[in-house]
Amino acid sequence: MRRGVKPAPRSVRCRFHPDPCAKQGRKAKAEKQERTMSALYLLDPAAVGTSNALSRSEVIEALARQFAKVYALDPVVVLEALEERERLGSTGFGRGVAIPHARIPGIRRPICAVLRLSAPVSFDAADGLPVDLAFGLLSPEQSGAAHLHALAAISRMLRDDRLRDRLSEAQNDETVYALLTSDSGRDAA
Repeated sequence: MRRGVKPAPRSVRCRFHPDPCAKQGRKAKAEKQERTMSALYLLDPAAVGTSNALSRSEVIEALARQFAKVYALDPVVVLEALEERERLGSTGFGRGVAIPHARIPGIRRPICAVLRLSAPVSFDAADGLPVDLAFGLLSPEQSGAAHLHALAAISRMLRDDRLRDRLSEAQNDETVYALLTSDSGRDAA
């Protein structure tokens, strides 16, 4: 340091005067967490909705439209992938829930869309019960284990009878989102 020249002031980093950059980082992290259901998949609040679908194929189409709209995906690619997977066997999980899922190109991590159905729809579930909640999952094309881990976390969460009842009784999509995000943290591992 040259003589007579004062050093530039340093940022004060303490609990009373936090670094403004750190504050921006916390804000960005909070916004990201607001969109994240778990470490395994992403759920944007706008991806939660209600559908008047009357058949399994209409539910799949509604999910494809929801994914395309919220995550800026090609609706044809999404629909084809979901239909192809559904042809392999019903994604009716049981207990009134279906988990249509597929792998597609062009995404970097698993993403979800959730639709509450206005009326129960037959989905050929193993327990024979009609579905009133469709929880869609799309994963990157090459994601093997990540896709399976996300499916497992979703199925664990939706096995909770109390949570499913609360989802069915929820007054609006925001409440559904809040229930899913507050209850999913325990199953993220």
